Amino acid sequence: MREYLLVLFTTAAVTYLLTGPVRKFAIAAGAMPPVRARDVHREPTPRLGGIAMFGGLCAGLLVASQLTHLGRLFIQSADVKALLSGAGIMWVLGVLDDKWGVDALVKLGGQMIAAGVMVWQGVTVITIPVPGFENVTVTPTQGMIISVTLVVVMVNAVNFIDGLDGLAAGMVCIAAGAFFLYSYRLWYGYGISDAAPAVLFSALLIGMCLGFLPHNLHPARIFMGDSGSMMLGLMLAVSAISITGRVDPDLITAQTGGSQTTAIHVLVPIYIPLLLPLTVIALPLADLLLAVVRRTWAGKSPFAADKQHLHHRLLEVGHSHSRAVLIMYFWAALIAFGAVAVSITNTARAVVLAFVGLCLVGIVVLLMPRFRPHAPRAVQAFVPPRYRKAGTPAEAEALAAASAETPAEIPAETPAMAELSAEDKELLGRFGTGASAVGHRENAS
Repeated sequence: MREYLLVLFTTAAVTYLLTGPVRKFAIAAGAMPPVRARDVHREPTPRLGGIAMFGGLCAGLLVASQLTHLGRLFIQSADVKALLSGAGIMWVLGVLDDKWGVDALVKLGGQMIAAGVMVWQGVTVITIPVPGFENVTVTPTQGMIISVTLVVVMVNAVNFIDGLDGLAAGMVCIAAGAFFLYSYRLWYGYGISDAAPAVLFSALLIGMCLGFLPHNLHPARIFMGDSGSMMLGLMLAVSAISITGRVDPDLITAQTGGSQTTAIHVLVPIYIPLLLPLTVIALPLADLLLAVVRRTWAGKSPFAADKQHLHHRLLEVGHSHSRAVLIMYFWAALIAFGAVAVSITNTARAVVLAFVGLCLVGIVVLLMPRFRPHAPRAVQAFVPPRYRKAGTPAEAEALAAASAETPAEIPAETPAMAELSAEDKELLGRFGTGASAVGHRENAS
């Protein structure tokens, strides 16, 4: 566990430290397209955050290669090499899209190439464990189709939810956390060494997201762009593929005292192919499917952009930006960790009751978009102003005066880059804005 934590924190630290310089580079390079009609942010924001994430990934892998136990994975398994090559291709494709824009079909072809390269290096589904039939062996062609499909679906699912500040990074972090717990339990609890690559990939994912989130939370100073979102989706898919079909149910049956019933319960997420990886991205996947159906029904291309994603609808009903993101976090964590809990505990009834109770809490929050909780007086100095409650008439009048600021007190023409630092403005003065470099392109998301 210590080696995994070291890799996680190294990846997070490098990603965090690289994001600031990458932001300045994105501004200088013009990777800052103008605000589009379907965007929820109001100011042009630099992209290319995936560059910092890729740097964190490389740093984490470099540290892992020098450790005693994790270093063996680089010799005994080809999964790490396959991950790095596939992520590299996806990252280059994303950088090109963030800077110049790439056609949706070309992007889809690039995603399939990245998945194909990983399959060629051995990251593929070999067998599928099915209850009552043990391991069902698939042909190389079938394994390739399943693996490539899983990569493409996860990549686009993550890309589809990258619409609010901190949403994609936070949800992928939650998914990776759930998958880390599950795969680590298989590796450490049952001695299944084939689960070790999935544990490493999940730790890397968590570190990349945690390092990037401080820069990406609302109001975001930089977006990950397709260079980040597609890479995160690919890594989620690789984590799933690297463990699917490689866990022998008979091994766990022997370690559970020969009880087939107990073994089946433990292997619930494995017996149903790819169940756990799909549950951890259930919301992005549902959003993707709804978008495809919605656009096709309207006679549009499935890749046509719109403003009807789940997070857009939360804003429409009255939730604030931050609350909409937290609601998505809540449901993602509930589904992902609920699936993990089912595979861990034998008290399924307690898990179901807890799940139902938390669902009711989530529904209540969804139906109260205008509710604004107030923090206790003791902590009001540490929370945002919107959560502070004026206790005296004087405080209420001061709060009302602050919120009713007259237009005359605001500059008539606020620069589009008003929130940028002096150094960033100097860079813009020398290189120009992203609007002139990129133009009014529309990316499918």
